[in-house]
Amino acid sequence: MPEEIWMVAVFTIPLVAMIGGITIAIVRVVGQQRLAELARRERIAAIERGIDPDKLPQAHDLDGFDPYGAGNGRLRRAHGLLIGGFILIAVGIGLMVLLQQVEPSKSHWVLGLMPLLIGFALLAASRVVWPKGKS
Repeated sequence: MPEEIWMVAVFTIPLVAMIGGITIAIVRVVGQQRLAELARRERIAAIERGIDPDKLPQAHDLDGFDPYGAGNGRLRRAHGLLIGGFILIAVGIGLMVLLQQVEPSKSHWVLGLMPLLIGFALLAASRVVWPKGKS
């Protein structure tokens, strides 16, 4: 009986993680849409009160504070790829060192190559996506 419980637990952990990730993504999108809707309503109410529309923030500014500047999604994407690449490179090197120390006679350290190579691929993708003229 305990072995059956263990087998069920092994499969429920990734299932809960996937469902949780999807739920978080849905909640985030719904929250962003709600904020954009409230910003549009506020803009309409201000125009109805007689405020000059030219003095109000533009539509792309209604999503809130953007530390990368309005409309610069490429820089944000490049930063995400860069961070993910460095993390995966560190994980790959860590796995290689750990597995080499655990069983030096076997070549299990090769398992660390996968995250290492994915990390390098993300760094290359970051370089491709990086906006021209921004260093």
